[in-house]
Amino acid sequence: MPEGDTIQRAAAALRIALVGKPTVAFEAPRLVGPHPAHGRVIERVESHGKHMEIVWDDGLTLHTHMRMTGSWHLYRIGEPWRRPVRQMRVMIEAPDWLAVCFNAPVVETYRHFDRHRHPGFGPLGPDLCKPDADLDECINRLYHYEDQTTPIGEALLDQHVVCGVGNVYRCETLWACETYPFAPVAFVDADHCAQLVTTAARLLRANLTVGPNAELGSRRTMEAAVGDSGFGVRGLAVYGRNGQRCRRCGDTIEVRRTGEHARLLYWCPGCQTHCTPARQQRGGSAESAVVDEPVMDPHPAAKKYLADLPWRRDRLTG
Repeated sequence: MPEGDTIQRAAAALRIALVGKPTVAFEAPRLVGPHPAHGRVIERVESHGKHMEIVWDDGLTLHTHMRMTGSWHLYRIGEPWRRPVRQMRVMIEAPDWLAVCFNAPVVETYRHFDRHRHPGFGPLGPDLCKPDADLDECINRLYHYEDQTTPIGEALLDQHVVCGVGNVYRCETLWACETYPFAPVAFVDADHCAQLVTTAARLLRANLTVGPNAELGSRRTMEAAVGDSGFGVRGLAVYGRNGQRCRRCGDTIEVRRTGEHARLLYWCPGCQTHCTPARQQRGGSAESAVVDEPVMDPHPAAKKYLADLPWRRDRLTG
């Protein structure tokens, strides 16, 4: 599952291999738009969150959006691919190198230099992976989010607010800030919006040096989230750890499918309590807020399993 840091590292590798070189061959079986002409020189490779843009010298732009499945790989000529050919969506051959995009849901070309003019984009938020990203602009976009009833966990994934935050960093950022993921944006004050944005930027930038082919397990957010004086545990705090014990409070990490794409959101109900309905709503009263309490799994077998875990708070305080 690609995140902003992964896409930025891939763009850096593609930039070194492709920029300034002519196109020897190009294949894109599902491309929407014209193909780049043979011999055209690649001028730029840019990333914006999960968006990748490759621009040729005649103004043609290849846009790919990774979403949850896509990835770019770089190979030497003749080197075996790490994924099957049937998953290939784009193949660009330049002298000495092959750049291959696998499983990207969006593959298209157009001739607008200004990406904001492209009808599918709209004004993207600043890319948190970049050191000069305008964090104040991100904070403002989050605090003044158009639909104030949107859960904060979903607003963080909106690339029009910030670029680069995918599902892993969404979950890890919310845990680091002890934020209730299902609270409407209206419940989140400006200071906490600032904490969420700066934390997400710190986590992403802490992982920019991970190798370009790194797997999910090589991402580390615990140190970046809590510092060297934290819990002495590296790796991820909540993502992928449903049913396990929270490293901060000892409660059981839960998971729930949320949003339009039903992404899995991992969170700890024991310590992620900031901005819950019991707290004061921005510009209103707590009594006027009603948020359904999410459950990990309504099935009776899952309920019994959770009740039998030795560290469940309800049994410890029982």
